[in-house]
Amino acid sequence: MFALNSYQTLAVGILLYYLGKLLKQKIKFLQTYCIPNPVIGGVLFALLNLALFEAGTGAIKLDTVQQSFFMNMFFTSVGFSASYALLKKGGRDVFILTIICAILITFQDIIGVSLAKVTGLHPLLGLCAGSIPLVGGHGTSGAFGPMLEGIGVERATTVAIAMATFGLISGSLMGGPVAHRLLEKYHLHSTKEDMEGANEKAQSMEENATLTMTPENFMLATGEILVAMGIGTIVSKFFTSVGLTFPGYIGSMIVAAVIRNISDHAEGLPVPMQEIGTVGDVGLNIFLSLAMMSLRIWELFDIAGPLAIIAVVQVVFMALYTTFVVFNAMGKDYDAAVEVSAVCGFGMGATPNAMANMSAITANYGPAPRAFFAVPLVGAMFVDFCNSGILMVFINMFK
Repeated sequence: MFALNSYQTLAVGILLYYLGKLLKQKIKFLQTYCIPNPVIGGVLFALLNLALFEAGTGAIKLDTVQQSFFMNMFFTSVGFSASYALLKKGGRDVFILTIICAILITFQDIIGVSLAKVTGLHPLLGLCAGSIPLVGGHGTSGAFGPMLEGIGVERATTVAIAMATFGLISGSLMGGPVAHRLLEKYHLHSTKEDMEGANEKAQSMEENATLTMTPENFMLATGEILVAMGIGTIVSKFFTSVGLTFPGYIGSMIVAAVIRNISDHAEGLPVPMQEIGTVGDVGLNIFLSLAMMSLRIWELFDIAGPLAIIAVVQVVFMALYTTFVVFNAMGKDYDAAVEVSAVCGFGMGATPNAMANMSAITANYGPAPRAFFAVPLVGAMFVDFCNSGILMVFINMFK
């Protein structure tokens, strides 16, 4: 088996990003449907690994230890955009999007449990093809799978992990096309208000912020992100100590938001948002390249028969739900269409996929500041609470 160390894996991830960019420039389909560059390159590498695995030579072993660092870097940069003024603007969206996601979770589990019973499987195995892997991702799958096996649900962990992998790919690939269809159908685009909101994010709210990227500001931005990441680990450790389970980057996001709001009302602490956004985008692209290239696609082969049927139904349901429920409930405007791509991302895969889907859309159609504020908060914080609570209800009903 051929193995890459962490530096070699990182180098390959960068090359795959640019391979994806090159293919996107050459292939109109990829441009039209806003498929992110790292997804294109990463999936190609995952397919190569699949071919090697099937040939019996063994897949290339990757060391993705740096993946979490770049994920933290990106979400910390998002935290810096959470000023109080933007909070007031996004408050309603955060609440409505949370309710929408709670309903989504419930229907995903109803679909999983119902089809599992119809096809003769243990009903709780249906949860392993429902919100455990789809909204929860690999982390929730690794937590709930062993627990379900402990109460007699065989292969729960294997099925959940495989479905999480399937969901990660599906969420990345379907978000752009679904949103693109809505944008074209309703002739939506970034509004003047969106542009003004994006300028607030890019400039910081101080009058002395600058739109010109400079080495000094770039160093300041990188330093503030790294400091927030470091202090954020203490905050995350506190959450863990009191029994709360959050993604590791939540602490860093909170610290970043505190720094931003102090900066909004204090002189001498500038927050160069344009540079912070650039550093965050670098983190997102590298993280997603590493995540996609490490996919073990052959694990999907274990989802046979009824589980494959459940997987297809979940994808169709997601497309319909986001088109007819999410889009209308979020206001049927440009930001709503961008949020549709995001819900496809974290509703089938993970919040980073949601952010990548939105980034791909806004790169073509213009900024959507409301969406970029609401989605990280809902996807990273409130959805986890909703998912755990709803899952415990289903587990106690069918155990």
